[in-house]
Amino acid sequence: MSFKVVHLRKLLTVFYAPDNLRVKMLRDDIRSQMHKEAGGSSSTGGDFYGPFWRDAKDHVLGAVDLRERTKARIAADGKRARLYSELTNGFLRWWEDKRRWRNEPIEPMPPPANTRVAVTELGCTIKVESVLALESGPDFHRLIYPYFSEKPALPDEGTRLALWALTEALGITYGVQDMRVLDVIRANSQGAADVPLQGDERTVLVRRYRAVLDDWDKLRREY
Repeated sequence: MSFKVVHLRKLLTVFYAPDNLRVKMLRDDIRSQMHKEAGGSSSTGGDFYGPFWRDAKDHVLGAVDLRERTKARIAADGKRARLYSELTNGFLRWWEDKRRWRNEPIEPMPPPANTRVAVTELGCTIKVESVLALESGPDFHRLIYPYFSEKPALPDEGTRLALWALTEALGITYGVQDMRVLDVIRANSQGAADVPLQGDERTVLVRRYRAVLDDWDKLRREY
């Protein structure tokens, strides 16, 4: 079951997805697992969001123009046209706005290593990867974690859970005040000052995660 070891953003999506999308995500995962168990490839057809996020980070570095890279990717695969355009527009609205309100230039810094959060209560692991790290002057650091999903929009509770996971994964070096969760399509980044942690984040995450695993098991019995 891929949900036993899962990317944080995928977990957040299934937590808050409407019922029909939640069931589809779980059924897709079940079929992928069954295919793998039957000796088939474990590939799911490629990472839809990874190429976009690499381009976005390269745009921050000044290495590419995100608009032009998006045009090229859409030309190569028209299936990506609508969603890639929305991701690009959202990211650029956020990025250009952030640069306007800083007196000092915002620069990329080496990203933290990919890491994981153990959910020992469930025997599961959450992967925290692809963080965008930025700095502006000696006292301004930001770790930006991307949320890509068109549906659902990330609610405040989801932002709290993401900030908790980021703190668990990266808190040795950085504080929660340095962390932001970016809902890319909606150009909306939030941190603990916007959505304060309440101290129950692990409890809420475990409860929601257990419900996902229970639903997966129920659906699996139908096959």
